Amino acid sequence: ELGICIPVTLFVIYKVYTLSDYIRIGFPIDSWWVNSCMARIFATGAWFLGLLNVILKFLGLSETIFEITQKFHQPRTPADDSGEDDDKMIFDESPVFIPGTTILLVHVTALAMALLGLEAQGGQGTGLGEFFCITYVVLCFLPFLQGLFRRGKYGIPLPTICKSSALALLFVHLRKMSTISVN
Repeated sequence: ELGICIPVTLFVIYKVYTLSDYIRIGFPIDSWWVNSCMARIFATGAWFLGLLNVILKFLGLSETIFEITQKFHQPRTPADDSGEDDDKMIFDESPVFIPGTTILLVHVTALAMALLGLEAQGGQGTGLGEFFCITYVVLCFLPFLQGLFRRGKYGIPLPTICKSSALALLFVHLRKMSTISVN
Protein backbone atom coordinates (compact mmCIF):
# COMPACT_ATOMS: atom_id res chain seq x y z
CA GLU A 1 0.00 0.00 0.00
CA LEU A 2 2.21 2.80 -1.27
CA GLY A 3 -0.46 5.48 -0.85
CA ILE A 4 -0.22 5.25 2.91
CA CYS A 5 3.55 5.83 3.12
CA ILE A 6 3.39 9.65 3.20
CA PRO A 7 0.72 9.95 5.94
CA VAL A 8 2.44 7.25 8.02
CA THR A 9 5.80 8.98 7.64
CA LEU A 10 4.34 12.34 8.71
CA PHE A 11 2.57 10.69 11.64
CA VAL A 12 5.73 8.92 12.83
CA ILE A 13 7.89 12.04 12.41
CA TYR A 14 5.41 14.12 14.43
CA LYS A 15 5.15 11.52 17.20
CA VAL A 16 8.95 11.09 17.42
CA TYR A 17 9.41 14.89 17.48
CA THR A 18 6.90 15.40 20.30
CA LEU A 19 8.32 12.43 22.22
CA SER A 20 11.85 13.83 21.90
CA ASP A 21 10.57 17.18 23.25
CA TYR A 22 9.09 15.45 26.29
CA ILE A 23 12.27 13.48 26.93
CA ARG A 24 14.47 16.55 26.46
CA ILE A 25 12.38 18.54 28.97
CA GLY A 26 12.55 15.65 31.43
CA PHE A 27 8.98 14.37 31.38
CA PRO A 28 8.35 10.62 31.43
CA ILE A 29 7.16 8.81 28.30
CA ASP A 30 3.82 7.93 29.88
CA SER A 31 2.99 11.63 30.31
CA TRP A 32 3.68 12.09 26.58
CA TRP A 33 1.22 9.28 25.79
CA VAL A 34 -1.45 10.63 28.17
CA ASN A 35 -1.16 14.15 26.72
CA SER A 36 -1.30 12.77 23.19
CA CYS A 37 -4.49 10.86 24.02
CA MET A 38 -6.05 13.83 25.79
CA ALA A 39 -5.39 15.96 22.70
CA ARG A 40 -7.51 13.49 20.68
CA ILE A 41 -10.22 13.50 23.34
CA PHE A 42 -10.33 17.32 23.50
CA ALA A 43 -10.41 17.59 19.71
CA THR A 44 -13.39 15.27 19.43
CA GLY A 45 -15.34 16.51 22.44
CA ALA A 46 -14.95 20.10 23.48
CA TRP A 47 -13.67 21.41 20.16
CA PHE A 48 -16.48 19.73 18.22
CA LEU A 49 -19.14 21.15 20.55
CA GLY A 50 -17.45 24.56 20.40
CA LEU A 51 -17.55 24.47 16.59
CA LEU A 52 -21.19 23.40 16.67
CA ASN A 53 -21.99 26.26 19.05
CA VAL A 54 -20.27 28.81 16.79
CA ILE A 55 -22.14 27.52 13.72
CA LEU A 56 -25.50 27.68 15.53
CA LYS A 57 -24.72 31.20 16.77
CA PHE A 58 -23.65 32.27 13.26
CA LEU A 59 -26.94 30.96 11.84
CA GLY A 60 -28.85 32.81 14.56
CA LEU A 61 -30.22 29.60 16.08
CA SER A 62 -28.45 29.95 19.42
CA GLU A 63 -27.41 32.66 21.79
CA THR A 64 -24.27 32.27 23.83
CA ILE A 65 -24.91 32.88 27.48
CA PHE A 66 -21.97 32.99 29.84
CA GLU A 67 -22.75 32.53 33.50
CA ILE A 68 -20.19 32.82 36.23
CA THR A 69 -20.81 30.06 38.70
CA GLN A 70 -19.25 29.47 42.06
CA LYS A 71 -16.68 26.68 42.05
CA PHE A 72 -16.12 24.58 45.10
CA HIS A 73 -12.63 23.42 45.92
CA GLN A 74 -12.55 20.32 48.02
CA PRO A 75 -9.20 19.98 49.80
CA ARG A 76 -7.39 16.70 49.35
CA THR A 77 -7.05 14.48 52.37
CA PRO A 78 -4.17 12.08 53.02
CA ALA A 79 -6.50 9.25 51.94
CA ASP A 80 -6.88 10.97 48.55
CA ASP A 81 -3.12 10.91 47.97
CA SER A 82 -3.02 7.15 47.60
CA GLY A 83 -2.67 7.60 43.83
CA GLU A 84 -5.31 5.03 42.91
CA ASP A 85 -7.59 7.64 41.29
CA ASP A 86 -4.85 9.35 39.30
CA ASP A 87 -5.32 7.27 36.16
CA LYS A 88 -9.12 7.35 36.09
CA MET A 89 -11.22 9.82 34.15
CA ILE A 90 -14.31 11.22 35.84
CA PHE A 91 -17.47 11.21 33.70
CA ASP A 92 -20.79 12.95 34.12
CA GLU A 93 -23.84 13.50 31.91
CA SER A 94 -22.24 16.40 30.04
CA PRO A 95 -22.71 16.35 26.26
CA VAL A 96 -18.94 16.76 25.89
CA PHE A 97 -18.55 12.99 26.42
CA ILE A 98 -20.99 11.96 23.66
CA PRO A 99 -18.66 12.52 20.64
CA GLY A 100 -15.78 10.63 22.26
CA THR A 101 -17.98 7.73 23.30
CA THR A 102 -19.55 7.58 19.84
CA ILE A 103 -16.15 7.56 18.13
CA LEU A 104 -14.97 4.81 20.46
CA LEU A 105 -18.07 2.68 19.80
CA VAL A 106 -17.72 3.09 16.02
CA HIS A 107 -14.05 2.11 16.11
CA VAL A 108 -14.61 -0.83 18.47
CA THR A 109 -17.31 -2.05 16.08
CA ALA A 110 -14.95 -1.68 13.11
CA LEU A 111 -12.16 -3.44 15.00
CA ALA A 112 -14.47 -6.32 15.96
CA MET A 113 -15.72 -6.65 12.39
CA ALA A 114 -12.15 -6.67 11.05
CA LEU A 115 -10.98 -9.26 13.60
CA LEU A 116 -14.00 -11.49 13.01
CA GLY A 117 -13.71 -11.16 9.22
CA LEU A 118 -17.26 -9.82 8.87
CA GLU A 119 -16.26 -6.94 6.61
CA ALA A 120 -15.97 -7.74 2.93
CA GLN A 121 -12.82 -6.38 1.30
CA GLY A 122 -14.19 -3.73 -1.00
CA GLY A 123 -10.95 -1.90 -1.71
CA GLN A 124 -7.50 -2.85 -2.78
CA GLY A 125 -4.71 -3.84 -0.43
CA THR A 126 -4.57 -5.61 2.89
CA GLY A 127 -6.33 -3.01 5.01
CA LEU A 128 -3.31 -2.84 7.31
CA GLY A 129 -3.43 0.98 7.38
CA GLU A 130 -7.08 0.98 8.39
CA PHE A 131 -6.41 -1.62 11.09
CA PHE A 132 -3.52 0.47 12.49
CA CYS A 133 -5.63 3.65 12.55
CA ILE A 134 -8.57 1.92 14.22
CA THR A 135 -6.30 0.39 16.86
CA TYR A 136 -4.60 3.75 17.48
CA VAL A 137 -7.94 5.52 18.01
CA VAL A 138 -9.17 2.79 20.38
CA LEU A 139 -5.93 3.09 22.39
CA CYS A 140 -6.28 6.87 22.51
CA PHE A 141 -9.82 6.53 23.82
CA LEU A 142 -8.87 3.88 26.38
CA PRO A 143 -10.26 5.98 29.30
CA PHE A 144 -13.64 5.96 27.53
CA LEU A 145 -13.40 2.19 26.97
CA GLN A 146 -12.65 1.70 30.67
CA GLY A 147 -15.49 4.09 31.52
CA LEU A 148 -17.95 1.86 29.66
CA PHE A 149 -17.32 -0.91 32.20
CA ARG A 150 -17.06 1.16 35.38
CA ARG A 151 -19.86 2.51 37.54
CA GLY A 152 -20.16 5.65 39.63
CA LYS A 153 -18.19 8.79 38.87
CA TYR A 154 -15.58 6.80 36.90
CA GLY A 155 -18.16 5.22 34.62
CA ILE A 156 -19.88 6.73 31.61
CA PRO A 157 -23.53 7.43 32.54
CA LEU A 158 -26.19 5.27 30.88
CA PRO A 159 -27.88 8.19 29.05
CA THR A 160 -24.54 9.10 27.43
CA ILE A 161 -23.98 5.46 26.42
CA CYS A 162 -27.50 5.27 24.93
CA LYS A 163 -27.11 8.48 22.93
CA SER A 164 -23.68 7.46 21.71
CA SER A 165 -24.86 3.96 20.82
CA ALA A 166 -27.71 5.39 18.75
CA LEU A 167 -25.31 7.71 16.90
CA ALA A 168 -22.80 4.88 16.38
CA LEU A 169 -25.50 2.55 15.03
CA LEU A 170 -26.71 5.30 12.71
CA PHE A 171 -23.17 5.88 11.45
CA VAL A 172 -22.50 2.15 10.92
CA HIS A 173 -25.87 1.76 9.16
CA LEU A 174 -25.24 4.74 6.86
CA ARG A 175 -21.77 3.40 6.09
CA LYS A 176 -23.22 -0.02 5.17
CA MET A 177 -25.89 1.64 3.01
CA SER A 178 -23.26 3.66 1.15
CA THR A 179 -21.22 0.50 0.56
CA ILE A 180 -24.28 -1.30 -0.84
CA SER A 181 -25.19 1.59 -3.16
CA VAL A 182 -21.62 1.79 -4.53
CA ASN A 183 -21.55 -1.92 -5.34
